Amino acid sequence: MKLLIRNLSRTTTEDELLALFSPFGTVQSCNLVMDKDTGTSKGFGFVEMPRQGDAKAAVKSLNGKEIAGSKIRVKKAES
Repeated sequence: MKLLIRNLSRTTTEDELLALFSPFGTVQSCNLVMDKDTGTSKGFGFVEMPRQGDAKAAVKSLNGKEIAGSKIRVKKAES
């Protein structure tokens, strides 16, 4: 299941995002969306987890959680 993570701090790295989701299960892919002009994070990214139950547990636990001073929003990505 592909998840959309919004309202991330601009300083959050892909490694930190991976570390945040890993306790819930296998993370297939993890990527931040970067601004091509500045090379900095746009404040959102995607995490893909192969097992739906793991992904749902991550959404339930992490949606609304404060990470690096920002309250993140986590939901299933629209296909």
